[in-house]
Amino acid sequence: MAEELPMRGTIEAKDPFSMAPPGYGLTSDNERWPWGKPQQQVNPEIVLREAVDSLEVPHVREEMMKLLMVGASVESLVEGYIFQAFQEGGFSPDVGLLIKGPLGMYIASVAEEENVPYRLFENENALTEDEMDDSTFFSMMQNNNPAMFAYVSEKINESYRRGDDPEPPKEDSFMSMKKDEKES
Repeated sequence: MAEELPMRGTIEAKDPFSMAPPGYGLTSDNERWPWGKPQQQVNPEIVLREAVDSLEVPHVREEMMKLLMVGASVESLVEGYIFQAFQEGGFSPDVGLLIKGPLGMYIASVAEEENVPYRLFENENALTEDEMDDSTFFSMMQNNNPAMFAYVSEKINESYRRGDDPEPPKEDSFMSMKKDEKES
């Protein structure tokens, strides 16, 4: 009895070995794409100036403010600009990374001038999300730099032996100084 072949065009009929091998894309010429040719600009200062100039066009600036008002983050706008300019062959990704911070700060300053609420980062806790607590810090120090851990431990122990109180430092601000003066 002959084995029945799967119907042509179905998933079952697909040959698993008919795909291009890994890395095949690296063997083809990518000059047909704008990003495969030499970049139009390689100087980050010029690229940043061109980006700022483009954002000063009234229509573009208005659209940017609308995006910020609806909740798009400054980070998303900057990354979108960099990705699009790279795809069009404007500059390389490393130039894009160099202008990312200054361009983001420029957009934030424009939003401040226009009194437009904005989010700097896409992730709300981007500045604090990976903070290291003290116990993790000391355990990592003990494992990775035992000499420094021994030195710090000894300095802390010396402080205890002298009778220093391990209170957290007071915040020095002019308000707390006024309050302390009145109490005296």
